[in-house]
Amino acid sequence: MLGETIVTLRKQKGLSQQDLADRLHVVRQTISKWEKNLSVPDADALVRLADALDATVPQLLGAPVEADAPAADVAAALTRINEQLAIQNRRRSRIWKVVAWVLGILLLLNILNIAGGYIAFHGVRTEQPAIETYVTKLDP
Repeated sequence: MLGETIVTLRKQKGLSQQDLADRLHVVRQTISKWEKNLSVPDADALVRLADALDATVPQLLGAPVEADAPAADVAAALTRINEQLAIQNRRRSRIWKVVAWVLGILLLLNILNIAGGYIAFHGVRTEQPAIETYVTKLDP
């Protein structure tokens, strides 16, 4: 995919993420997101990225797009990649929501358990008569 291609070409050129970011006038985190497939560069950034890595846009996309392909083909390839990333992000989001709900429910049950134990411990008080009561009952 695009991220793996960027990493491979960047390392072949002996560039760090920061070096590549400086050449493209973006922050290092942008390069990191591209390499992790968390986002994709827009068409202009993709052309600048290809130039910086001495590659062609089709090589970066890893798609069988011809070198002289019209911009519409490149845009279509970017759209496909962007849709795949959106699907992955939705899946991750759903997983994190489920994890958050489960942890929330477990926390609530734990709080209720502690509150129930506190109420049970302090709610049942047995009154024991004082020693003097026993002593006065025994003395005639």
